[in-house]
Amino acid sequence: MAPPQVTAPQPTGQLPQPTKSIPAFSPDDVTVVFVLGGPGAGKGTQCARLVSEHGFIHLSAGDLLRAEQDRAGSQFGDLIRDYIKEGKIVPMEVTIQLLENAMTDSLRQSGSTKGRFLIDGFPRKLDQAHKFEQSVCPAKLVLFFDCPEATMEARLLERGKTSGRTDDNAESIRKRFRTFIETSMPVVDEFEQQGKVVKVDATPSPEDVFKTTQKELSKRLGPSF
Repeated sequence: MAPPQVTAPQPTGQLPQPTKSIPAFSPDDVTVVFVLGGPGAGKGTQCARLVSEHGFIHLSAGDLLRAEQDRAGSQFGDLIRDYIKEGKIVPMEVTIQLLENAMTDSLRQSGSTKGRFLIDGFPRKLDQAHKFEQSVCPAKLVLFFDCPEATMEARLLERGKTSGRTDDNAESIRKRFRTFIETSMPVVDEFEQQGKVVKVDATPSPEDVFKTTQKELSKRLGPSF
């Protein structure tokens, strides 16, 4: 019997959510790995290697939000821009809808109903994790890159010289780190209790971090992941 069709509520001022089955994707078809770590932990670098060498699809919540804020005609551009500038978490309905749209587009382009996604920088809060798993797809694992604040700040200040990102400055970096500790670490803790966290020390060189990441993922996803 087909699952019931429901219309998700449309929060005021957020992206509309279409009529759909919940969750949108089956974990039998779609593998979701949440990639978490403080700002500057190297999530994007490691995701790029996993894409090129292991065939994952990388979706950066931050990149999707930045693209949306710059998209001509977006009614959410100012809202997203203000939240990012202040180092605050964008309302989850916006982020979750952008992620679901990107997943749908990726599968459509591949011509398949099956895919493996690295979702980078999301969820930032427990309610985001719960809502995503309820409405989009349950997560298989959380890949957590653990890195001290001083290391992350030095990396981001260096990146800020060329990135052009408004949040790559000392004040925003410190706000983002505090936000991560207060709101995102409970996400890591909850998934750790479920035995779903792969924790990687992100202080060594990117190459060494990647070797450790591959080793740990092979334990969870199989040697030919």
